[in-house]
Amino acid sequence: MPIPFGRPVGRLLAMDDFDPETIADTLEHAAELKAGRSPTVGVTPLAGRSVALIFEKPSLRTRVSFEVGIARLGGSSVVLHDAEVQLGVRESVRDATLTLERYVDAIVARVKDHQVLEEMAAVASVPVVNALSDIEHPCQALADVMTLQEHLGDVAGRQLVFIGDGNNVCASLVVAAASAGVNVRVITPAGYELDPDIVQRAREIGEGTGAVIALSHDPADVAGADAVYTDVWTSMGQESQSAERRAAFQGYGVTAALLAERAPAAIVMHCLPAHRGEEIESAVLDGPSSVVLDQAENRMWVQMAVLLRLIRPRRQRLSFPEPVQLPLAIGSRTSGRPAPA
Repeated sequence: MPIPFGRPVGRLLAMDDFDPETIADTLEHAAELKAGRSPTVGVTPLAGRSVALIFEKPSLRTRVSFEVGIARLGGSSVVLHDAEVQLGVRESVRDATLTLERYVDAIVARVKDHQVLEEMAAVASVPVVNALSDIEHPCQALADVMTLQEHLGDVAGRQLVFIGDGNNVCASLVVAAASAGVNVRVITPAGYELDPDIVQRAREIGEGTGAVIALSHDPADVAGADAVYTDVWTSMGQESQSAERRAAFQGYGVTAALLAERAPAAIVMHCLPAHRGEEIESAVLDGPSSVVLDQAENRMWVQMAVLLRLIRPRRQRLSFPEPVQLPLAIGSRTSGRPAPA
């Protein structure tokens, strides 16, 4: 059955791959899936469809939310770890991608180097989804905006403050929030600012949605926030920098004292996993203002909506009496070859 949420698009590598209208439609669909109001509820639109889940880095929320979401939609998933695939080492990214697309209907990949995703998408005839790279984390950002909508209602004109490292999570968040009309203030220590190209793109989007994007180095600028968001100071792959980063980020933690003084009504967000006692106090993470578990849950609903948008559901097959030849899982991509004699 067709999914009535706009035209399919072929990739989600960066948040900018979805325009504001597509983001709004995807979030609406995710909310309907969660509420049980979607036309896909009670049916299996991904029946007979398979998704490859590649993980070059560890994963809890991303892996489980994708696997469970795919299963809820009637599809199946194949999990591949770095040691099994070794993209660009055991074989080229191109060869691995062209092989995988013969088996699966979409490729979801958590990679160390964003360029791997670009190489995949350049040759794949199936959708490619970024499950986290060193540059962006778009599925997380969509879940974050969905969570803002659940807790704040109409988010246009609301103030979101991100405090910490201008990292991949921050990059996707700023673009997604700007697309929804959310004002964003990013507070970082000097030297850890958000990529200027991302800031420029978010501001361009804000010209159409009314969102204002501001930068600061002062933690006191969380004042007036409707939502305060933080992430780890040391991301996966940066462990050798952990001592240096802890020193640079002193004073940038989200504490109960900071919130009480500057943003007492703000909800608190974190993409998890958290380093308790560094970027956020346990009392805040576990406190009544925290919505981090809602963010985690919403990853599943958002990713279900993303996959439904990217994968064209197959037409209903007619029923035939047995025996019947089983259909190819995704339709053969072999063409122009003579049948064997």
